Amino acid sequence: MGILFSNMIGTLAVIFVIAFFVGGSDLLPMFLGMKRNWKFILTAGIVGGAFGIYGNLTGTSLNGAVISVRDIGPMMSGFFGGPLGGLLGGLIAGVHRYAMGGITAKACVVATCIIGLLCGLLSNRSHDQLIRPRFAFSVGIVMEALHLGIVLLMVKPFETALDIVRQIAVPFILVNALGFTLLISLMTYVEKQRNLTLEQSRMQSELSTANVIQRSLLPPITDSYPGRPEFTVRASMTPAKVVGGDFYDVFFVGPDRIAFLIADVSGKGIPAALFMASAKITLQNCIRDFGDLAEAVGKANDSLCTNNEAEMFVTAWIGILDIPTGKVEYVCAGHNPPVLIAREGARFIRDRGGFVLGGLEGMVYRQHTLQLEPGDSIFLYTDGVTEAMNASRELYGEERLQECLRWLHGVDPQTVLDRVHYDVSQHVKQAEQFDDITMLCLKRKE
Repeated sequence: MGILFSNMIGTLAVIFVIAFFVGGSDLLPMFLGMKRNWKFILTAGIVGGAFGIYGNLTGTSLNGAVISVRDIGPMMSGFFGGPLGGLLGGLIAGVHRYAMGGITAKACVVATCIIGLLCGLLSNRSHDQLIRPRFAFSVGIVMEALHLGIVLLMVKPFETALDIVRQIAVPFILVNALGFTLLISLMTYVEKQRNLTLEQSRMQSELSTANVIQRSLLPPITDSYPGRPEFTVRASMTPAKVVGGDFYDVFFVGPDRIAFLIADVSGKGIPAALFMASAKITLQNCIRDFGDLAEAVGKANDSLCTNNEAEMFVTAWIGILDIPTGKVEYVCAGHNPPVLIAREGARFIRDRGGFVLGGLEGMVYRQHTLQLEPGDSIFLYTDGVTEAMNASRELYGEERLQECLRWLHGVDPQTVLDRVHYDVSQHVKQAEQFDDITMLCLKRKE
């Protein structure tokens, strides 16, 4: 029995090597991706039959019987190809076994065909249960016990059949049942990995589309827009993921008044991007509808609080530039203080701000003013700039940002953004970006 057991295990090991090779190639995913039509059923039957033939060839002879792992092939044909696939796999393996001759040849033909057919019927009826190892192992035991029962019924004389069954029953049943279970587990794993790859590909495609849509929501700031010679403005956004929660906006609220803002939604990814779209549209509508900026921000906050079941919020800094005078009215809603780049240097604009938007309904916001002199710029940013960390977990920080901007008075906004972006990247080096980095710079021309 020990030699028989070792031979069967050795054959099973070779089958697994072949299965792993096929599973690691494109053949198995291609096969699993086929629809269960006649081509699929035919393929399943032939492949299972081929495994059965290999089992025959590597089997061990015992009193005119060939003891092998042949039945695993028809069982797999039934698992994938249904009753017809299992029957075909059993017929191929069985006919080959019959050609080898021996006292159990006819019984083996009947047994392999029945086993393939039954596994196919069971797969159609309880496929989800059959992929469970315990259930698959139990099915394998039942099928091999059935095989031995057919041998006892068909092989004559009965004493010879009984003697063969006594000698092979334990290794024959256990090895075939275990092999069937492990092969099903392997195939199921490969199928899950294939489905996961397809799902990841679909999600990546959707994220790429979401990124395009998100960027289309941002204003196309170019030389032709806003299109006023009195000032220039530039902005950039670098999400930590494909899509993010940061955004900026620039839009006219009158012939000589232009609003500009930057905002940062709590969280990242798709949820933040969806809330970002809602916050951007809400802020723009309220700022255009209400003449007083503080009132407009309060109305936007109340609107964002309504039905905010996700409990997300957004920080924002909103300014309105009076183009002829350079006067800026602004409201801060829990956002990072911007930097005024003036002739005497760069300084943070720190005023008592209001609460974040979407956090608590009924909040009152305070409006402030500042003066942009010719050549002055105002630099807005999200916390992805100051909180950018290097490999030593050191923050970029406000001090380094201020130092970077100190000597940039009169410089065009795009150069300002490029300088900051370069300085941040020099600080971070190869460390991973954990937060969205968004910047906006508006300069009043001299």
